[in-house]
Amino acid sequence: MAQTQYKNSKKHHKHINNPFPSAPKSLPLIHSKLSFNDEKLSHSRDFSIGENFNLTWAPTNGDEEKQPSTRGGYLSLSHQSELDKAIWSTVPGEAFISGAAVETEVEESRGSFAIKDGEVMFISRHQTIEKILSLYKSDLELESKGREYNAIFGDSYTDHEWNHFPIVVITGLLFCTKNVPKSRKRLSVTVQYWFLLEQKNSTQVSFSVNFGEYNYKLETRPPQKSKFYYKSSKLHLRRPRSYFSVFSMNYKEEEQVNETLNLKGFGEFNRVYVTFASETDERFYGFGEQFSCMEFKGKKVPILVQEQGIGRGDQPITFAANLVSHRSGGDWSTTYAPSPFYMTSKMRSLYLEGYNYSIFDLTKNDRVQVQVYGSHAKGRILFGSSPVDLIKSYTETIGRPPPLPNWILSGAVVGMQGGTGAVHQVWDQLQDFDVPISAFWLQTDGKANKIRNFFEEAKAKEMLVRDEKGEHYLMSNTCFDVGMLDLTNPTVNTWFKSILQEMVDCGIRGWMADFGEGLPIDAHLYSGEDPIEAHNRYPEMWAQVNREFVEEWRLKHPEEESLVFFVRAGFRESSKWAMLFWEGDQMVSWQANDGIKSSVIGLLSSGISGIPFNHSDIGGYCGVDMPFLKYKRSEELLMRWMELNAFSVVFRTHEGNKPSSNCQFYSNKWTLSHFSRCAKLYKAWMFYRLQLVKEATKRGLPVVRHLFLHYPQDKRVQSITYQQFLVGTDIMVVPVVDKGKKSVNAYFPLSSENHSWLHIWTGEVYNRQGFEAEVEAPVGYPAVFVKTGSEVGQGFLRNLKEFNIL
Repeated sequence: MAQTQYKNSKKHHKHINNPFPSAPKSLPLIHSKLSFNDEKLSHSRDFSIGENFNLTWAPTNGDEEKQPSTRGGYLSLSHQSELDKAIWSTVPGEAFISGAAVETEVEESRGSFAIKDGEVMFISRHQTIEKILSLYKSDLELESKGREYNAIFGDSYTDHEWNHFPIVVITGLLFCTKNVPKSRKRLSVTVQYWFLLEQKNSTQVSFSVNFGEYNYKLETRPPQKSKFYYKSSKLHLRRPRSYFSVFSMNYKEEEQVNETLNLKGFGEFNRVYVTFASETDERFYGFGEQFSCMEFKGKKVPILVQEQGIGRGDQPITFAANLVSHRSGGDWSTTYAPSPFYMTSKMRSLYLEGYNYSIFDLTKNDRVQVQVYGSHAKGRILFGSSPVDLIKSYTETIGRPPPLPNWILSGAVVGMQGGTGAVHQVWDQLQDFDVPISAFWLQTDGKANKIRNFFEEAKAKEMLVRDEKGEHYLMSNTCFDVGMLDLTNPTVNTWFKSILQEMVDCGIRGWMADFGEGLPIDAHLYSGEDPIEAHNRYPEMWAQVNREFVEEWRLKHPEEESLVFFVRAGFRESSKWAMLFWEGDQMVSWQANDGIKSSVIGLLSSGISGIPFNHSDIGGYCGVDMPFLKYKRSEELLMRWMELNAFSVVFRTHEGNKPSSNCQFYSNKWTLSHFSRCAKLYKAWMFYRLQLVKEATKRGLPVVRHLFLHYPQDKRVQSITYQQFLVGTDIMVVPVVDKGKKSVNAYFPLSSENHSWLHIWTGEVYNRQGFEAEVEAPVGYPAVFVKTGSEVGQGFLRNLKEFNIL
């Protein structure tokens, strides 16, 4: 398969940049018409897909006189158990498949990427449906159909494992036109498409879009638009005869076609658009680990692994970051770990397969348009009656992590640097304050006693990613250059695992597998694969090589608790490999897009997206200490972040990038005392945490949950962002995430179970549902509630008393 063509430009050497860069340009939502073969599709019809799904074709919405544009018909997919509920449907009268050939430009700087649409070569504005077919196993066994089926299924259908019949195939034509410059002629492009629907399991239908051969014609340009209509089974063009003629292309005209198309890899579609219906009040959740938004209706959501940015729209830090480094401030959509997956308040869910760059356009009230940067598209449509069902179905396919070992769940993971003496000093203080400790996590810099230079070894062994000249590709990352391991080369994995083995032999039992988001778009890889797809896949490969080592070590040491590694970069299937995520480098601030609030949104959005184990650095990471700009971690921020993270799966500190400028947990007796209190608060629900970790490995449900997962019909819940969250089902937390606040507004959701909530510090019971109450939350007493009478609540309260913090 040909690689996607991109025009790539490097921006990391520029020292003065636009502090307010515009969003990368992408094509607006495409509106295309739909027509169909009257002879074959004039009546409504149902088609079975496998044993559990049904596709309905309707040639009209039944109201043609009022809405004649809907004559194009529509499709509706439902599950056999709920035939009246559409889990996917098209917009009446509108094309659901479109394609385009577009130039693409990429700007790249220090792990940040901006993908822009350039000149449009051609774009389809009309889709026809010629026929809808049901294929059975016996059909696929016909050797005479082999060539046709290869075109339909995109690759050799004989290698595909078919388990559920019938399969439904929809086929027809897409039409494009482009005026020839300095000419009265117009280029017409026609291509056949195949839209395939196949049941994968009892809750999933896969869909794929493939294209056939492209046909080009030169025509004189008519003064009025063409009209398309069907007669019998053939497509006809109707135009005023005096203005229409078709030329059989001679050599000169072929040159005109080539010039018009510019033939730089743009003679065929490199964009696929799949459009389907939505509702005005439908809310969209997911898209991986997002930091600014929980709900995305009205937005265009890009799915590209990259640096999340410094500030992400919070000022003045974003202005400063963009000024000194191109686009390094990021924006609301930039993230280390996106995923082409969503679920909605209407219990609809869809995800893309593959690793192409994609954009989910949710800007229109009545539709969704998914744009895939590639020559084909593939994904799955999910069925479920609740968000919990949808997560279970999704993670059953993409994978779930193994259970975390008890040792990392039993107390604080203390982040330190500065040498052995500094660590021993803090260790003594922690013992004095009776802090439950799980482990020390040590960061080193510029070690004088280093034994090996891994960078030079990797260069010598030809294990680094290469550039277009075949040289080792050195990439700028923050303030230094790096080389990335070419993980498509099997020998690289073996070498890297040997490094991990040396580390573990020294007694280390866990590590941070940092980065993974910066593979250049124009890299040349050992496998020869398309680097834009490898870019999104690289975090999964990075997690996989680490995980493989963990599993190999576990087989050799079955009597010991497991090793643990944690990552920040990821994509759709990272949870299959990564044991634990952390949210990367938040600012040491109260701000919404890149401070403490964003860490809550990151936890909740990733949990909806199939990442069950995630956490943030207590207190944030990124600080700034310059004469004209200062971001320093305050004591209050640190304490509130401790309270927040006492309810995440792992309770881990970090001194930050400016340790001396930040307040630390060991800064004074007040911070040490508060750290001890929050570590015990974390320890008190360990029994429940172990249950939730086990549940995550079996069902994919996150430890920390948005209320939407269990109260999806509550309209107020649907609009919650960082204000509150659930731990499992029985603990509800309303954190203080604003400076100077000593109370919070807690919302008690509507529930069919009619349960009440008990405030753990005062014992007050909140019996009403669907109402908000102001709750006192001074430092040391975060607003935490348990379900009244639940075993979890009783066990939690009992442990709090045992630790003398209740």
